[in-house]
Amino acid sequence: MGFESEVGGRRARTHARLLDCALDLFERQGYDQTTVAQIAEAAGVTEMTFFRHFAAKDRVVVEDPYDPVIADAVAAQPGTLAPLARAVAGLRTAWARLPEPQSQTVRRRVRIAAVTPSLRAAITANNAATEQILVDQLVADGTDPQAARVAAAATLAGITAALLDWSQRDDVALTDAVTAALDTLDGRP
Repeated sequence: MGFESEVGGRRARTHARLLDCALDLFERQGYDQTTVAQIAEAAGVTEMTFFRHFAAKDRVVVEDPYDPVIADAVAAQPGTLAPLARAVAGLRTAWARLPEPQSQTVRRRVRIAAVTPSLRAAITANNAATEQILVDQLVADGTDPQAARVAAAATLAGITAALLDWSQRDDVALTDAVTAALDTLDGRP
């Protein structure tokens, strides 16, 4: 094992430990009542180390690394499809390409976000960034800007609604929730 892989492995373990400790604290004492200092202490690291992994406390809950994959998948859809169909097909393709997320960790993050009013601005900003990526891709491919904005907003609203519902139900798999939302947007029964 080389030095780089050892450092990368240690970084990944620290990131996972910070995430787990933060979620434990958020669930136990509430998001707003939990400080970065408490998270760092629970994980056995410094606050500076926390900020090397997460730019802000809210990023623990709303971090979304999937935007580039989504944009590429939308770009790969046939230009003959209507904007909403392209956006939905792109998300469906992107979802199929992504590794299955750790559903329990994702569920915990979404549950915390769903019950924490102070996180709404971060969620909205995160969704707006993803929406803009979808809009930009659709417009770059010749879609009218207004139609692109409506298609992107509808797609993200559907996914967000499905995620919030899924987070409250332990009997539904994440893949099934996302697929059901995309099927609804596609007009499938």
